[in-house]
Amino acid sequence: MPAPQPSTLEAQIRAALLGLAVGDALGVPVEFENRAKRQADPVVDMRAYGTHHQPAGTWSDDASLTFCLAEAIADGYSPRKLAVYACRWYYDNFWTPHGLVFDIGITTREALYRFKTNPEDTPLVGGTDEYSNGNGSLMRILPLAFYKSDTPLESRFRLIFDVSAITHGHIRSAVACWLYLEMARHLRAGQTPAEAYATLCAEAPAQLRTLNVPAKEADHFERILSGRLPEVNVLAISSGGYVLHTLEAALWCLLRHNTYAETVLAAVNLGDDTDTTGAVTGGLAGLYYGEAAIPPEWLQVLARRADIEDLARRMAVACAP
Repeated sequence: MPAPQPSTLEAQIRAALLGLAVGDALGVPVEFENRAKRQADPVVDMRAYGTHHQPAGTWSDDASLTFCLAEAIADGYSPRKLAVYACRWYYDNFWTPHGLVFDIGITTREALYRFKTNPEDTPLVGGTDEYSNGNGSLMRILPLAFYKSDTPLESRFRLIFDVSAITHGHIRSAVACWLYLEMARHLRAGQTPAEAYATLCAEAPAQLRTLNVPAKEADHFERILSGRLPEVNVLAISSGGYVLHTLEAALWCLLRHNTYAETVLAAVNLGDDTDTTGAVTGGLAGLYYGEAAIPPEWLQVLARRADIEDLARRMAVACAP
């Protein structure tokens, strides 16, 4: 008998999780290498070893913590459960590609330590100062695109804020995560990236006012929400660890390219924080283009692919209407 075909929801989750993990794995071997090096030696396929000396197809903390969120959703989501799973990853190698943590952001590490040493306190222990706006919550937020995504705006934003605040408690990180997930929501509804971006730019400014996001914070997202982001020259697109830069880079790559492979390779070849830019971009590209668009030779070497697919199945059951 033919194998059962995954539901539309399961297929979307699979494509998003696999797309994110592949983008992450493409970037791992060249993380921290600058753009000039990527221009001279662009990534065009899965590489082995490099920066972290890992085999080809190895994903990093970006995918690991994404999978921790997906696992928490599959298991009956609560902020505490997610914080526990994230600590299990860092301290006990849960959802690692090969049984070893080899990369973690400073802000994330500090937050997980705070929760680990005070587990009875709130799990929302992420830094709240302006300098705690790395991309460490944006990189793992994608599973929320499938969980309670049709609830009212305020409820959606509160959920996103809490998931971000487990490691990153500043409003700017939450807004970046929310905008990213709004793009994902529009893509899930059948819009093209250009259409989804146009909808985002048309709706988000008023929604940010409804959410009482301070104007000085909303102003940081003006370039994204101007409608002009795809026209920005690559020289003005940054690809370091700042959450706003990662969001801009991911949307810019998605809007300027026409296949999954082109999109994620463009992201990785921006240089610097290559694994996270690749992961954040790859999640949206996977969701939009679908699993069949991901080059099979990349999927064949992807670490724990069967486990990721099983996680997508279990998460789809938990997220089903």
